[in-house]
Amino acid sequence: MSEADTEVPVNEGRETLERLYDDPEEGIAALLDHRADEPTVETQYPVFRALANEDRLRLLDALRNGERCGCELMVLLDAPQSTVATHLRTLREAGLVKNRKKGKWNYYRIADGAVMDVLDLAVALRGD
Repeated sequence: MSEADTEVPVNEGRETLERLYDDPEEGIAALLDHRADEPTVETQYPVFRALANEDRLRLLDALRNGERCGCELMVLLDAPQSTVATHLRTLREAGLVKNRKKGKWNYYRIADGAVMDVLDLAVALRGD
């Protein structure tokens, strides 16, 4: 996004805040203190990017009850090895799954129980 794309909304927002706050500069400074820092966003982004795919969510759900061989995951997704491997690499790079090699087979598992907590939270948030 270019600077020109963000300039108008930021200026409009500032004008609104100048009308809302008794001391606009102090209010804006306080607001900016609560902005997420770049290292935090850079850490979160790969995780949410990895979760933003239906097949990767299916893979995580398949791993919910324990480790699975890559060949099992191919069957579960009904997808070729290259597709499953790409999804698993994305999940691994995001820190969501771990793998181990046994002979010529790769086995995958959930990296941390917090992964399933995030998925369960998503269900709870959308639940009626």
